[in-house]
Amino acid sequence: MTDLHAAAKRCLDAADPAEKLCLSRTTWESLLAGQLRADPSSRAPEPIGAPGRPAKPRLVNARQVPQRGLGSPEGRAALVHAVAHIEFNAINLAWDAVYRFRGKPDAYYRDWASCANDEARHFAMLAGRLAELGHAYGDFDAHDGLWAMAEKTADNDTARMALVPRVLEARGLDVTPGMIDRLRHLGDTRTVAILEVILREEVAHVAAGTRWYRYCCERDGVDPAEHFFELLREYMGVSLRGPFNLPARREAGFDEHELDQLLALMP
Repeated sequence: MTDLHAAAKRCLDAADPAEKLCLSRTTWESLLAGQLRADPSSRAPEPIGAPGRPAKPRLVNARQVPQRGLGSPEGRAALVHAVAHIEFNAINLAWDAVYRFRGKPDAYYRDWASCANDEARHFAMLAGRLAELGHAYGDFDAHDGLWAMAEKTADNDTARMALVPRVLEARGLDVTPGMIDRLRHLGDTRTVAILEVILREEVAHVAAGTRWYRYCCERDGVDPAEHFFELLREYMGVSLRGPFNLPARREAGFDEHELDQLLALMP
């Protein structure tokens, strides 16, 4: 196999987490070695559907996911599981960005393949921590909000770049520091160390979203700052909860005008 799109689809379709992690790593390594490249003449992408994923966790409405305190081992395991589920979805989102959107510069595909490899590594770290806590991925219910946005934006690369990395994944930049502080206070240094790695690397992933969102806006002749909020209203139609991690968002490419408008959206 030499076509990156086909290799990305194979990663996307893998349902077993261990297989998905292995394929993600080897696909990234093959891309780095020059053995894969995006072939613009390859078969057009299939309509978006559910990605490969295991039978568990059971997917429920976000309101049905129980809220557990971090004071108990079970509560900390549930938190690690929730973050692991986000990372597992992020692997699929990154590979779908490679598979679905054609005709992009090589740097685009390299960015999202790199993100997929990072997300796979994050998931592996969290799965290991879950095992230390006596649990496994699938032991707790989860929701499907990240992939639902992928489905909504399957035919609009500009919206995908705006709303998945710059809204949904950027939320991790906002909430992870608080998780780290609470877990450090509880003495859970193992989970803290993993979350610190994830937080640091997720800044680069959101920055990739910013970079390729602005590329799409330049191609389409639209103002990126104004269009971002138009897309936000069109696809989400809701105010955004704060607080926002302004330093991390600046590092990820948000400008001051965007940050001011985000703050104005807070209820």
